[in-house]
Amino acid sequence: MLSKAEEELMNYLWEQKKAFLKDLIDAYPEPKPAATTVSTLLKRMQDKNFVDYQTEGKARLYFPLVSKESYFGKHLQGLIKNFFNDSPAQFASFFAAHTPLTEAQLEELKSLIDDQLHRKK
Repeated sequence: MLSKAEEELMNYLWEQKKAFLKDLIDAYPEPKPAATTVSTLLKRMQDKNFVDYQTEGKARLYFPLVSKESYFGKHLQGLIKNFFNDSPAQFASFFAAHTPLTEAQLEELKSLIDDQLHRKK
């Protein structure tokens, strides 16, 4: 898993798909982190096999090795396993009861679930 700082950087990389160090730093709001900080995060993320780079002249063009969907899917599975007794139904019940969803948002979720049920048949 990634640290909070690594997740933030990874989100910028997922948005840009490929980026040089300067592009990633530019994506941060003010005050921007130091280049050495971002470089250190990228190195850690590379060691964890989340990012890689290709050399373009003297610069490195970074790109993700893991999709956002895959990463957050595994993260969500871990939350469900650790906090909801490995029960997606318990998670969904908690989510619906403790999130301020409008009737339209609940209907949209119901529609998404119905679509998934039809695809499984």
